[in-house]
Amino acid sequence: MHKIPLPSQMEKTSWLLVVVLGVVLLSLGGAEGRKSRILDESSSSSSYDLEYSAISCRAHSASITDFGGVGDGKTLNTKAFQEAVNQLSNYASDGGSQLIVPAGQWLTGSFNLTSHFTLFLQKDAVLLASQGINDWAVIDPLPSYGHGRDAPGGRYISLLFGTNLTDVIITGENGTIDGQGALWWQKFHSKKLKYTRPYLIEIMHSDNIQISNLTLINSPSWNIHPVYSSNIIVQGITILAPVKSPNTDGINPDSCTNMRIEDNYIVSGDDCVAVKSGWDEYGINYGMPTSQLIIRRLTCISPYSAAIALGSEMSGGIQDVRAEDITAINTESGVRIKTAVGRGGFVKDVYVKGMTLHTMKWVFWMTGNYGSHADTHWDPNALPEIKGINYRDVVAENVSMAARLEGISGDPFTGICISNVTIGMAKKAKKYPWTCTDIEGITSGVQPPPCQLLPDQGPEKTEMCNFPTESLAIDNIEMQRCSYRLNY
Repeated sequence: MHKIPLPSQMEKTSWLLVVVLGVVLLSLGGAEGRKSRILDESSSSSSYDLEYSAISCRAHSASITDFGGVGDGKTLNTKAFQEAVNQLSNYASDGGSQLIVPAGQWLTGSFNLTSHFTLFLQKDAVLLASQGINDWAVIDPLPSYGHGRDAPGGRYISLLFGTNLTDVIITGENGTIDGQGALWWQKFHSKKLKYTRPYLIEIMHSDNIQISNLTLINSPSWNIHPVYSSNIIVQGITILAPVKSPNTDGINPDSCTNMRIEDNYIVSGDDCVAVKSGWDEYGINYGMPTSQLIIRRLTCISPYSAAIALGSEMSGGIQDVRAEDITAINTESGVRIKTAVGRGGFVKDVYVKGMTLHTMKWVFWMTGNYGSHADTHWDPNALPEIKGINYRDVVAENVSMAARLEGISGDPFTGICISNVTIGMAKKAKKYPWTCTDIEGITSGVQPPPCQLLPDQGPEKTEMCNFPTESLAIDNIEMQRCSYRLNY
């Protein structure tokens, strides 16, 4: 690996990076290929071996300390981070680059990422989001939303932001990104926000993205927001926020294609995963659906929201969502579909298999009257299409109500299939465990017995609601094993 020539004032730093001698391919159980970079021993007195899985390894590395960064929790490092990214971008066509953030507390405002780039947070490294409002630029609303979520007009840029990029990795040794969101939550509750709150990570109009092995805490609003992007892996993330913090959604794929969300643990004040594709007439006009989405091995705690939500901003469409091995504890609902008259768009071909739920208000929830609109220009004739919604192999206990399924009068939700479901009701459960209006579908092997609009097909049909067997392209992306020796 090549040491990056740095400005003369940076040459006193302690980091030294060595030359990559070779690449060795290892096997990953036949499903993935690994690349291991064998690094030359150095005469330096101490060295640090860095190894991780990634969609790409890098030929060049530097530490944030090489650019004057100070990890004391007090020094503002925004300029250091942006200078580092800008200089490392020069290596995009020469094997790419990575910026290493060592242990420490690194106070920073927002900074932009670049292509063929890895941001790596070492163990005990913490990015602290600045609480100075002037450290957050204001950018335009998303075109598929046309409007801020917290206030009309623009929105504060996310802490880590990138647009029109390719091959971007944000990862680490479970390093932390702390949004220090309490200030923003107070402004939201007191209605003192001029613009929409920032997210922790937002990547737009980009391809080949990996976000992995990090802890995100106290986001001002949403945590991870890929939008208008494709080929995305979000893996091994821990997200923590107070359960009453406003709109602290975990992972929100938005008008994205070919995405894999797996092995994540989320405690949130809103939906743990919220699948989106634009808001009312703006989302309809932009017309970019979210599709080919995998969600697996998710653990969620969210007493006031869903483990997985589809919508409510779904006006560009949502299709081919596959969720399996979902665990939710003390969460309002397992899977929720949120839409309304004026949304337009569609939610179809949704497959959920293997949910284990403990202490829930609802297991299944579909809402056709969600109501929140971008502005007064929504089209009352824009009716959403909800069809082909499949749930199977669900076990739940201590549940207040099995399902609340509410379609739209004159626009019923159709093709609902529920099979092999056992729901243990709470001692103080609702008298009628199922509420169903304006829906059509079938069930098999469901307890307690569902509503009449979901007729039972008999115990021999418990294999209904089949989960797709063909793989999606995102599952075929090979991860490489990247190894480096850093001398200091």
